[in-house]
Amino acid sequence: QVQLVESGGGSVQTGGSLRLACTASGRTWSNKAMGWFRRAPGKEREFVAAINWSGQTTYYADSVKGRFTISRDNAKNTVYLQMNSLKPEDTAVYSCAGRSEIMAVTTPGRYDYWGQGTQVTVSS
Repeated sequence: QVQLVESGGGSVQTGGSLRLACTASGRTWSNKAMGWFRRAPGKEREFVAAINWSGQTTYYADSVKGRFTISRDNAKNTVYLQMNSLKPEDTAVYSCAGRSEIMAVTTPGRYDYWGQGTQVTVSS
């Protein structure tokens, strides 16, 4: 059974930092692309960041570029999202996703597996 479990969410003030982790189980993930998406209240799910199987290629939404960093540790089947300089508009439920391909993409419909999500709240 494939499972993605996020951790690391919480509440911080503007300018603070959080690191999210997504641990995968149930199959080999070292050759799978992974991504982070978020959904704010009343809004559509939006792409945040993605990373290819090796970690050498990454993509970011313009809104988080320069503040967020996606990385992975294939030995631990874990993908991370380091979030710095957080803003109130970053408040959302953050979910990780995995796809059965090596290349990272930004479209949520092209991901095959999803975690339950973790809440991130940034107060002003």
